[in-house]
Amino acid sequence: MAYLFNNPEDFTDELTEGFAAAYPQWVRRVPGGVVRSSRPAPGRVAVVIGGGSGHYPAFAGLVGPGLAHGAAMGNIFASPSAQQVYSVAKAAQTGGGVLFSYGNYAGDVLNFTQAQDRLNAEGIPARTVTVTDDISSAPPEQAAKRRGIAGDLTVFKVAGACADAGADLDEVARLAARANDRTRSFGVAFAGCTLPGSKEPLFTVPAGRMAVGLGIHGEPGISEQAMPSADEAAELFVSTLLADLPEEVAAAGDLRGSRVGLILNGLGAVKTEELFVVYRRISQLMDEAGITVVEPEIGELVTSFQMAGASLTLFWLDEELERYWTAPASTPAYRKGAVAEAEQGVAVGEHVDYHTAELPAAAAASQEAAGRIQAILDAVKTLLDDKAAELGRLDSIAGDGDHGIGMQRGATAAAAAGREALAAGAGAGTLLQLAGDAWADKAGGTSGALWGMLLNTIGARVGNDAAPDAAAVSAGIVEAGQKIMQFGKASLGDKTLLDVLLPFSDALSEQVGAGVPLRAAWAHAAEVAEKSAEATAHMLPRMGRARPLAEKSLGTPDPGAVSMAMVARTVERQLAARTTPATQESEGDPHA
Repeated sequence: MAYLFNNPEDFTDELTEGFAAAYPQWVRRVPGGVVRSSRPAPGRVAVVIGGGSGHYPAFAGLVGPGLAHGAAMGNIFASPSAQQVYSVAKAAQTGGGVLFSYGNYAGDVLNFTQAQDRLNAEGIPARTVTVTDDISSAPPEQAAKRRGIAGDLTVFKVAGACADAGADLDEVARLAARANDRTRSFGVAFAGCTLPGSKEPLFTVPAGRMAVGLGIHGEPGISEQAMPSADEAAELFVSTLLADLPEEVAAAGDLRGSRVGLILNGLGAVKTEELFVVYRRISQLMDEAGITVVEPEIGELVTSFQMAGASLTLFWLDEELERYWTAPASTPAYRKGAVAEAEQGVAVGEHVDYHTAELPAAAAASQEAAGRIQAILDAVKTLLDDKAAELGRLDSIAGDGDHGIGMQRGATAAAAAGREALAAGAGAGTLLQLAGDAWADKAGGTSGALWGMLLNTIGARVGNDAAPDAAAVSAGIVEAGQKIMQFGKASLGDKTLLDVLLPFSDALSEQVGAGVPLRAAWAHAAEVAEKSAEATAHMLPRMGRARPLAEKSLGTPDPGAVSMAMVARTVERQLAARTTPATQESEGDPHA
């Protein structure tokens, strides 16, 4: 477990501050993460990586000459927000465009894609190569659905070295994609990790057993087997990876003469001395297969706090890839060869501070409604403070256990942003949009992006010209559901929050369309939401981190669906609390 921390909610900010203070010769802190402290040549491609904290040296420890130009740092095991990614990219870029690269997790895809779209709209070319090296997370025919684990390093290394060599964005993206196509990883674990402030590990493994096919966010393995010896672990690693070869390698037939980069990665509690014992046998097996290992990396490269586990990565080289795999690099946590001395001075990319723009004008009725919305945001914060542990427990059954704390952070930030906006005279629409921005930024992850989108969309629909009416609220929720489906690539039945949001939206629209006042319509829809959340227990996930562990989630409702239903019921209670004898007489009032 994590022993040294202050307030768990401040853990990521404080570790980033300490990291930047420790390594000023390599990195400087910017909003959302870190970038190189040296000045890259103007017009060079900037390679921006990132993901949740808790994986050091990934991701911030890999920023420096020969590797990444910047790293966006999310909360523990949660993707950075779109704002964080955008801020880091703006600070890192020097005119040659931006290549984003990160593990293929739903939250990262959502947030990095939003940042990429924003950069492209501003005329800064941006591309993405996701890392999909984990063979346990999907079969070969669904390789695009695989997640990224320790193979992140091979893709980042090739992309960073290629960019520093002066290649253009198309070439850097091509080489990064080729590196990903030729990288395979497989991992095992003997015990789970415990996050700062938590009392229980995200998963446990029975004594004498080993979890096979783990992730790096505290996800349990896809199966269990007896605890192996070091040699048996090595043989399992090598045989499993040699049975899942890149297409080009498999087509060549004979593996003799092949050359591979290799990463034997400790996940936190398995130390380097133990890994050397395992590598002894791996080296023998590779020699027997006629495969040459080129500059192996043995140690902690992509960790999962103090998870007791390890993974093996094979990176099947060609002449081009080997040149970049062996190229010099110098970062706080990864050094190879002698890097040419960098230019001095602060990186030239634009520094982006978070700020609130001048608020648009709002009608008095909208400002009054903003106060009622703020009361709802405060109630939601109180709810999620109370339910964070329960939601985390649900999420840990087949996911990474961070849903509760992510929702708590998002609601806390939304309520704080709402109070600030209310004090500044914001209308209902503006308050909701600012609350949505804050939720997405501070929560990060998939749920942060989607809740931010939900609040933003409703806010845009209700506007600031009048008090929100039932029709505007209902239309905003319908539109938000459509946007989330389009952007998140999920649909009804995928065991996500959409399995509550869409039935809730349909029920609310039907009631409002029939002339039912908002509070009564919402009460009916909240009942539908709760039943819909319960029904997700019988579904198998088809999206997100729980997908590789689908069978383990059967019988447990989706945590995102549960939290959506909880919030819906909390809003209903706030609407009902406004009911007085006077308002009861105005059942025809669509605002009531």
